Amino acid sequence: MTLSEVRRVVLKIGSSSLNHPHGGLDEQAITEIVSVVAALKENGVECIIVSSGAVAAGMGQLKLQARPRDLAGKQAVAAVGQGVLIEMYTRNLERHGIVGAQVLLSRIDLAQSSHYRNAQNTLEKLLRLQVVPIINENDTVAVDELCFGDNDTLSALVAGLVGADLLVILTDVDGLYTANPKKDESAQLIKEVSEVSAVESMASGAGSLLGTGGMVTKLRAAKIATRFGIGMLLLNFTRLRELTFLTKGQGPEGTYFQPLKHRLAGRKRWIAYAGLTEGSIQVDDGAAKALVKEGKSLLAKGIIAAEGSWERKEIVRIVNTQGEEIARGVVELSNDEVQTVKGMHSEKIHQLIADFDGEEVVHRDNMTLMVD
Repeated sequence: MTLSEVRRVVLKIGSSSLNHPHGGLDEQAITEIVSVVAALKENGVECIIVSSGAVAAGMGQLKLQARPRDLAGKQAVAAVGQGVLIEMYTRNLERHGIVGAQVLLSRIDLAQSSHYRNAQNTLEKLLRLQVVPIINENDTVAVDELCFGDNDTLSALVAGLVGADLLVILTDVDGLYTANPKKDESAQLIKEVSEVSAVESMASGAGSLLGTGGMVTKLRAAKIATRFGIGMLLLNFTRLRELTFLTKGQGPEGTYFQPLKHRLAGRKRWIAYAGLTEGSIQVDDGAAKALVKEGKSLLAKGIIAAEGSWERKEIVRIVNTQGEEIARGVVELSNDEVQTVKGMHSEKIHQLIADFDGEEVVHRDNMTLMVD
């Protein structure tokens, strides 16, 4: 797909782009975002916004100088700010004759297959009605164990949820560099990345590409999006207006992550990144090779150990003898049952578990590889 063929785009707006220098939200920034969305829609491009900013808006309303450190404090401020944030987007969209809709998602909304489909159906209906969904994590009720962790990850999952053609993450840097541009004058902007794993290790720790932990989450989002077959553009917010050139096939000056050809689709997207895992199954070298290289299902014979607590039809991680995750899948036996039958042949399993008549502990059709 070329940039001129993009018909559905997810725009992720970070807090750094929305914070006013004197506190609260920068309405001029939101005005600019909405202006670009209106221009894209006029050219037949559907837009979904994933926006941070609720905490900043709440701090402005409450006249707080410092961001709360405790979870309850953050959630209270977000509760105040979320209404301010959506009102500002809605008011600006109305100036262009566009209707906006607030969509708050928590991790649990995507964790269960039925909830995932419901969220998908709702967003599709909004887009058919020509509405612009404005999505944020439901900070007021989220708990640490059920958080997306960051809106970069949320935006990549949303891009997969709606089958977007492009994910654009707007930030305060120009893109990915060959070195930290603040420390190395010879650092060059990397305009295109064909394989995220080739640059992942460069964006963490001291002396990273941008000297900020924020790049780690952006590369994680790029890995998710590109595995879904969706290209991702990392773009400085100051170049936002250049997105209007997409319909002419011109890419803005940033870093573009190419989508993978062998993409995850449908249910396998949910298994890989949206569903919550309840434990892990360790397999021997022969089973690992069968899964990764030969496209086989997981049989009890290849299982060495199991950790965690799960029931049938829940998602588990599958790890090799080194503890590296190689796959995720929907398991056909509970943790206790897997502990009972590990290492056994199918005939023996059927004698021990009367209501299990299958052969596979995790069927290939319900499994997603987590290695390239």
